[in-house]
Amino acid sequence: MKHHIILRIGAKLLIPPIMLFALYVQFHGDYGPGGGFQAGVIFASAFILYGLVFGLAELRRVAPLAVVTKLMAAGWLIYIGVGYAGLILGGKFLDYDVLSHDPVSGQHLGILLVELGVGVTVASAMLVIYQCFAAHQSRELADDEW
Repeated sequence: MKHHIILRIGAKLLIPPIMLFALYVQFHGDYGPGGGFQAGVIFASAFILYGLVFGLAELRRVAPLAVVTKLMAAGWLIYIGVGYAGLILGGKFLDYDVLSHDPVSGQHLGILLVELGVGVTVASAMLVIYQCFAAHQSRELADDEW
């Protein structure tokens, strides 16, 4: 892909706005359409674009598989942690009212944290899936070349 200079420059110009839009969707999710799942997919698409243009080895340098899998677990732990925080504070599982002194601010905090956990988990899962498929595809190509 080194000879596709326009594609490489175009990707470098597109990736930051894609990530910024993912953050907008993430934090706008409790006020309108969007949220963690959609933001996670959009955020992962920026990395997948990077991997498609610059190659799997370069993507693994930027987003190592070990780090991405730890992020996937961390997102899940954020989600479960918010649920258990509600239990510990005297409410029900994923009861956001008890997370703050005011039920309305507790709802906002709880939704924000849960959506953050979902977004991190979805983005990480998509990156793991892409990297696994891309690695499998590259091995098939290497076998076919012989």
